[in-house]
Amino acid sequence: MPANTTASSGPSDAKKPGRKKGRRARLLVLVLVLALVAGVGYGAYWSVSTVRASYPQTTGSITLDGLSGDVEVKRDSYGIPQIYADSDADLFRAQGFVQAQDRFWEMDVRRHMTAGRLSEMFGSGQVETDSFLRTLGWRKVAQKEYDEVLDESTKKNLQSYAEGVNAYLKGKEGRDISVEYAALGLTNDYKPGEWTPVDSVAWLKAMAWDLRGNMQDEIDRSLLTSRLDKDQIEDLYPGYPYKQNRPIVENGAISPVTGKFDPEATPSDSVGSTTPEGATEGLNTQLSALSDTLDEIPALLGPNGNGIGSNSWVVNGDHTTSGKALLANDPHLAPMLPSLWYQMGLHCRELSKSCQYDTAGYTFSGMPGVIIGHNQDIAWGLTNLGADVTDLFLEKVSGDGYLYDGETKSFKTREETIKVAGGRDRTITVRETNNGPLVSDRSKELDKVGQKAPVSNAAPDRADGYAVALKWTALEPGKSMDAVFALNRAKDFTTFRKAAEYFEVPSQNLIYADTKGNIGYQAPGKIPVRSKGYDGTAPAPGWDPRYAWEGYIPFDELPYEYNPDRGFIVTANQAVIDEEKYPHLLTKDWGYGARSQRINDLLTQKIKGGEKVSTDDMQKMQMDNFSEIAALLVPELKKINISDPSVREAQKLLEGWDYTQEPDSAAAAYFNGVWRNILKLAFGNKLPKEMRVEGDCLNVPPAKNSGPADQQKKLVRECGQRDGDTAQPDGGDRWFQVVRDIVDDQDNEWWKAPARGREDALENRDDLFARAMEDARWELTSKLGKNISTWSWGRLHRLTLKNQTLGTEGPGLLQRALNRGPWNLGGGEAAVNATGWNAASGYEVVWVPSMRMVVNVGDWDKSRWINLSGASGHAFSAHYTDQTDKWVDGELLDWSFGKDAVDASTVDTLTLKP
Repeated sequence: MPANTTASSGPSDAKKPGRKKGRRARLLVLVLVLALVAGVGYGAYWSVSTVRASYPQTTGSITLDGLSGDVEVKRDSYGIPQIYADSDADLFRAQGFVQAQDRFWEMDVRRHMTAGRLSEMFGSGQVETDSFLRTLGWRKVAQKEYDEVLDESTKKNLQSYAEGVNAYLKGKEGRDISVEYAALGLTNDYKPGEWTPVDSVAWLKAMAWDLRGNMQDEIDRSLLTSRLDKDQIEDLYPGYPYKQNRPIVENGAISPVTGKFDPEATPSDSVGSTTPEGATEGLNTQLSALSDTLDEIPALLGPNGNGIGSNSWVVNGDHTTSGKALLANDPHLAPMLPSLWYQMGLHCRELSKSCQYDTAGYTFSGMPGVIIGHNQDIAWGLTNLGADVTDLFLEKVSGDGYLYDGETKSFKTREETIKVAGGRDRTITVRETNNGPLVSDRSKELDKVGQKAPVSNAAPDRADGYAVALKWTALEPGKSMDAVFALNRAKDFTTFRKAAEYFEVPSQNLIYADTKGNIGYQAPGKIPVRSKGYDGTAPAPGWDPRYAWEGYIPFDELPYEYNPDRGFIVTANQAVIDEEKYPHLLTKDWGYGARSQRINDLLTQKIKGGEKVSTDDMQKMQMDNFSEIAALLVPELKKINISDPSVREAQKLLEGWDYTQEPDSAAAAYFNGVWRNILKLAFGNKLPKEMRVEGDCLNVPPAKNSGPADQQKKLVRECGQRDGDTAQPDGGDRWFQVVRDIVDDQDNEWWKAPARGREDALENRDDLFARAMEDARWELTSKLGKNISTWSWGRLHRLTLKNQTLGTEGPGLLQRALNRGPWNLGGGEAAVNATGWNAASGYEVVWVPSMRMVVNVGDWDKSRWINLSGASGHAFSAHYTDQTDKWVDGELLDWSFGKDAVDASTVDTLTLKP
């Protein structure tokens, strides 16, 4: 719908002299940078007005065609909007308008990514990414969801939201929307098009991709077969330690009477299975080409590594100082600028059939509704369940089609044309089998995948190799968008579970609390039922019907809890339920429970000690920096006899250390350096090049079966090939468990390593620990200086927030203008304060708690929240990163919800008028 933007006043910041000086200085810096960038190639000069043109109007009034009544947009001092309307349509129309004001560049880039159209904005460098995304067909699936699956009320809300976005865009040039368009305009005549409802739906596919489960582990296990035997690979992927780290749901099973999951039922003896004959055990190292292709997609959203996850927990009123439930949540994602999350309140002035929402929390720009938060009756949080919802299938293909069950089947094909800014169009052909699209068609190397795959004699002739197909639940139309609105309207645990039933992808752990004192948990999601015995941990033979998916786990059979006796529920990507108690396979690749058990221990200690849990306690727990792996290893490291005085000096840092990773801790810096070097010496140097960090070069024996026996004795030079964010060993809690399992075995083969230059071979654990302590001393000396009194963990462990497009790929001057930081952080890998780093590549922060919230259920105005950056996506807005310093310090902002509290915190009011 068109908008009349005649207004009674301009941007709110113009009224605030207190901010003016600082903002003007930042504007002048940006103008200088943009002038330099433009002047180098174009001789152009940009004025301050170029930067200010895109700032949103936040006071006065704007006429917005299509509204049925006035809508108020009230913003607090951090620019966080609370919207008040009298109908659902007006509420979501206003939400679209306001989010476009703050974040349209981000929204536009996202929709181009999900549609495989990044080349239209950024040119030929994105063609490969677009080709892969077109092959997956996210946009095609989203369109089908909108056309055929979603509820009519959901589609109306999506349409209203799109109308609001387009009302904002009406009549605007790119530079009036965001300064990035002005920069893009120097090389590209791109102009943003109208928003559609399907643009919103497709973003859920991107989130599902980011949280898709174990695909990388499936590839990595296959790559490992070139260097390691079956037992060694199993060492690196140990089973979940159920006795050590509690699963989410501790009791219950599928009832033999009702066939539904019952928290009180006793498990039957029928759990377990055998492996069908002819299973593939892996693929050759050419799977690395697929791994590289996959890396290009998560790079836009965040690394899909072991650390990606979240924390959430809920405590019932019997154990809280307020006598009401408390709920905490902090999802862990890649650091982004602006943050992935957008804080917002959506309020009907009076609840009715025509206006059904009174909710607040975190949403995604580009999507209506609230994803995580609360309404007037319930609160909810999300963490990644980690269900295995993807499988790679080897396919025997020919010119006529692909082999299945002894017959040649015809491909399902479609043509895709990729438009390229400044270049010629590219056309690709997508081929699909019954197991999904052939992702190997997007890589020349992958045409030969499977040449050396160890399959049974019953496998068909591999000829030039097998193609690779991807089967993924998100490539089937679903109702997850319905779930968002149903959650926002839920009143009790029954309606909450009904909403969860629609939450098909991505599969998330949902926690719950309500104003009546109840707490709960539900595991939702479209999770495949595989043929008996196949566990999804390695690529499967697509020609064999025994490996076909047999359907999905019925929702009524998925685990849940309601008011457990212990009085709290913790979800932090640990196992959902003991696999011996549950007949369905959820995944074999859980997080290993370091964070979840730490939270469980902290809550149990407090409650058993007779103490009540407060909001401050929940907030403090979110910043807990305790290192489980340090608690395991430091007592052993302190026993090592070190003769070198400089290394001994560093070793003394560990004496008296309490294993907390504060940013000013020299001991934390040194220990993490030692941990990184232990991993490299014991495991990293023994991995295939496809898994090691790019540029890490070693002289190693040839890969297994790579030639005649005499050649096997010669060393070859191999350099790592993987992006630093996803290389192995990443040091996550899987590696905690790997080391825990062998730490008491001094002579375990993993502790042994060949001689290095003039240094002797390593023969046992203490040899390797001593070498790691030495290597860490000199590594940290090169990074932090010789004087250990100046060392600190924060100087190594730094966060830089980068604009996700021009801030990573643009000219250096432009990057410096759009990016912010660095900040020195505490926390670390698998700590509750999960500021993740990849031990294979360094210490820089690669994932973070992307937001934090603590909800006082029923006493909503005492809730607290924080975002990683700020409300605005405009690089020099006062709200670009105005929450980051507080986020770094572990502070939370007051979170107003009731009308009186919102009015008291409001500094700007904009009225949208029909």
